Amino acid sequence: MVLLLLAVVFFYYKQDDQSQSSVLPTANEEQVPSPETQPASPLKEVNITVSEPKANDEVGLPLIVRGQARVFESTVNYRLKDADGSLLVENFTTALSPDMGQFGAFEISTMYPKPKGISGTVEVFWYSPKDGEELDKVIVPVVFAEVETTNVKVFFGNRKMDPGSLNCDKVYPQDRRIPKTTGVAKAALEQLLAGPTINEGDNGFFTSINQGTKLISLKIDNGTAFADFDEMLGVNVGGSCRVTAIRAEIEQTLKQFSTIKNVVISINGRSEDILQP
Repeated sequence: MVLLLLAVVFFYYKQDDQSQSSVLPTANEEQVPSPETQPASPLKEVNITVSEPKANDEVGLPLIVRGQARVFESTVNYRLKDADGSLLVENFTTALSPDMGQFGAFEISTMYPKPKGISGTVEVFWYSPKDGEELDKVIVPVVFAEVETTNVKVFFGNRKMDPGSLNCDKVYPQDRRIPKTTGVAKAALEQLLAGPTINEGDNGFFTSINQGTKLISLKIDNGTAFADFDEMLGVNVGGSCRVTAIRAEIEQTLKQFSTIKNVVISINGRSEDILQP
């Protein structure tokens, strides 16, 4: 009887010891926290995506860049560099975001000077309004396609060459490399409407033409160019100096061509009562 009682007690304590050892780790066992106690690793938020071009795509003239962005004031900045990192063009566009904090599509179409080498990089980013830091930068390596080109000039005002912009009709040329075309005068006007790039602006160039102005048509007849624009050309345009500057930019850009001696500017077909001081 005594032996039976001792056997029962021994069995009880043995089972209890095994139960304890299965729950508590030994001193040499690594204690892994449960998923609930593990610190969450922060994921970097993506605010810019580029769908075109893709890495090592061949790009022509103009350079086309498409994507989505969710950035401050929907302003998307971009650069194109050639093989040695030299800047070819830098400018910005606007993402069509439906509301603040939402993604919007953007599309860039830009001309650029002849690159050195056959490869380069496209950079898309936005500037921090706090300290100017370049944020969410996407860098896409590209290959430059062989294209037939021609050069035209566009004419802008320049604050460095004409401090104070005292000479309202004084405009200065900038070169544009464009695909070879039979409509070279029309192409030059479209480049004028695109305005100065950021690097040109840093060198003092500016335009008096409203951003977003569109060319409706251009006809050349017996030495006279008839350039018709949409209503944006005349929106909130006041003062004789600005009107003179707008006319000078358009006229000089067209008169670089030997076949054009005179220029008639119109807005939606009207030429008599437009661009009044």
